[in-house]
Amino acid sequence: MAGQDPALSTSHPFYDVARHGILQVAGDDRFGRRIVTFSCCRMPPSHELDHQRLLEYLKYTLDQYVENDYTIVYFHYGLNSRNKPSLGWLQSAYKEFDRKDGDLTVWPRLVLNSRLKRSSHLSLRKYWDYRYKKNLKALYVVHPTSFIKVLWNIFKPLMSHKFGKKVTYFNYLSELHEHLKYDQLIIPPEVLRYDEKLQSLHEGRMPPPTKTPPPRPPLPTQQFGVSLQYLKDKNQGELIPPVLRFTVTYLREKGLRTEGLFRRSASVQTVREIQRLYNQGKPVNFDDYGDIHIPAVILKTFLRELPQPLLTFQAYEQILGITCVESSLRVTCCRQILRSLPEHNYVVLRYLMGFLHAVSQESLFNKMNSSNLACVFGLNLIWPSQGSSSLSALVPLNLFTELLIEYYEKIFSAPEASGEHSLAPRQQGSRAAPLQEAVPRTRATGLTTPTLPPSPLTAARRRL
Repeated sequence: MAGQDPALSTSHPFYDVARHGILQVAGDDRFGRRIVTFSCCRMPPSHELDHQRLLEYLKYTLDQYVENDYTIVYFHYGLNSRNKPSLGWLQSAYKEFDRKDGDLTVWPRLVLNSRLKRSSHLSLRKYWDYRYKKNLKALYVVHPTSFIKVLWNIFKPLMSHKFGKKVTYFNYLSELHEHLKYDQLIIPPEVLRYDEKLQSLHEGRMPPPTKTPPPRPPLPTQQFGVSLQYLKDKNQGELIPPVLRFTVTYLREKGLRTEGLFRRSASVQTVREIQRLYNQGKPVNFDDYGDIHIPAVILKTFLRELPQPLLTFQAYEQILGITCVESSLRVTCCRQILRSLPEHNYVVLRYLMGFLHAVSQESLFNKMNSSNLACVFGLNLIWPSQGSSSLSALVPLNLFTELLIEYYEKIFSAPEASGEHSLAPRQQGSRAAPLQEAVPRTRATGLTTPTLPPSPLTAARRRL
């Protein structure tokens, strides 16, 4: 099965790339040449992979075999907009492996010439690059698409005639049999299923059901898409994840009064770049980006990419029932729901809600009161284990989030300090007190609270 080599160690110089199983070396073709496979379906989203490192890893792998003839099998299936390298990177990669013959005819002779000892490092590097092209005897492209054909037309004027003759397209895996020892190939399960689907469509049969590929091991420095426990274990027992702490600290210092905080978007490319830096354990300086909304987006992205929501799947149904609780008892209900959270989740949630409460206290300037913040963060804190939240679920999910922000000090205080009352089920026919009655009066400050347009959540809450 394609995937990570079980013998792969985290001490591998290219572990951050090798763990994905993009490159595999196994088997020989009919002429006894070593085969290297490249599987696009194993490439993660661009923000999780440094493509320059991928190129270096490819060269590192080929260096072990290019002294002799070799063959590359390229499985194109799985390349999409999320993991596709830029055209600039493709062009630079091509330049690494193909140079015009007229520029390089001297390099083999240089190797035999004693003057090579005095030649520059650049000359030696060009010779090594020359080997990649010279000893590559065949490049088999499996499951080509129109994208590949467009690329071919773009790069064809730059390619040497000899290199172009080495490229062969195969629409089905079965076509590889006559060229190499097929049973020795390491083919990803995703490619096998895709090929079976193509064969079925070609023969008029129903395609087989799709399956989810197995998960890949995270980097030791991974920050996005991993559990709170993983982050704790990799950060010396620190409960607050680094990304959360860095973004919150930065926004507390420089963004509390930014109008529309958490409402604005950011460049997808920028977000992916910052995710990649964090995942590789590299420092991120938000001052370099000149946009206070970028750390806000990174914070929301971090929460959204947790394998399990911060409020946990188990609490989902309980949270949906918040609208059936008397308004005067909802804060107590929130406290009881939070008691069921794992301690780690509770600590992280308390840290986040403390920050969002501070943001809401500056709503005169940032226009982000607890209701507006709840609309932004509700679905980033809780979602169902299967499928997505329905429209009818948005009201209770956002209401619960609003309560956590608005009554932060009461909900997250010690039980004896909150003066809790026992919860009673809502009686049929009884009228629920409006949420405003449960809001404590604020001290006179001489400031006028800005008039904000009522949100759908507020209107729905008033009808409860």
